[in-house]
Amino acid sequence: MVRETHVRADDFVFPMFVVPGRGVRDEISSMPGNYHLSLDQLGPEIERVIAARVPAVLLFGLPEHKDEVGSEAYAETGVVQQAVAEIKRLAPELCVITDVCLCEYTSHGHCGALDEKGEVLNDPTLKLLSRAAVSHARAGADIVAPSDMMDGRVAALRGGLDEAGFEQVAIMSYAVKYASAFYGPFREAADSAPQLGDRRGYQMDPPNVREALREAALDLEEGADFLMVKPALSYLDVIRTVADEFPLPLVAYNVSGEFAMVKAAAERGWIDERRVAMEILTSIKRAGADIILTYHALDAAAWLKEQD
Repeated sequence: MVRETHVRADDFVFPMFVVPGRGVRDEISSMPGNYHLSLDQLGPEIERVIAARVPAVLLFGLPEHKDEVGSEAYAETGVVQQAVAEIKRLAPELCVITDVCLCEYTSHGHCGALDEKGEVLNDPTLKLLSRAAVSHARAGADIVAPSDMMDGRVAALRGGLDEAGFEQVAIMSYAVKYASAFYGPFREAADSAPQLGDRRGYQMDPPNVREALREAALDLEEGADFLMVKPALSYLDVIRTVADEFPLPLVAYNVSGEFAMVKAAAERGWIDERRVAMEILTSIKRAGADIILTYHALDAAAWLKEQD
């Protein structure tokens, strides 16, 4: 009766990794319980999501081929585009969100096109990201989520989507994305580690909070429908600050490193996975998040159902 913060299955978004080929259901070694899935293996996973009453999935794609500009990110026959169409065929009511970035698709692993010195080219990258977002919308995506951290990307995506007739497709902006060490398992899962340099030139410096407010304000002004803070656990103060400042729905990404640490400690018997995971998710919600992206989504939903 007096509990102040409630976590529910419909707070969650479940990230998924789709790959080319057939018959692929390979567990990601650093993220137990999460898989690389080929299109023909999506059905059982989507059934699990529906059964858990988790309302949305976020798709990441691993392409068959990579190149300097990540062209498979915006190919109409790309793996994410095909996955969106397949999920919408299987479960039209499920909300499908797509990650819009180039790092999984570029041969160099950066989130945008590079110049001859290896520096990311902001404005040329915006055009590629807009093409990717439109291709996702054309396949049936409900929400596109730009995670690249290029300046002006929300405006570029909104303009591209509107021009293509997809005014109803929403933008969930990775507005506050830090250059974090907690992304390690994801970079294995998405094969997206930079081949040269790092991403500190366009992702945020972890000590900064005022910068988070500036970034979020810019994305709000450019037309974002959701704001996101990533990672979550080490940035609960940032989640609270952004939640207090802006009226948009706030998303927090409980990222791969946060998930993997809980899994590893639980496997050694050092912690109770269920209790620790739920405590973490509750802290994220208590800090001000409306929506939580988490690899624990299906497990947490099952644990909550047992409590009912």
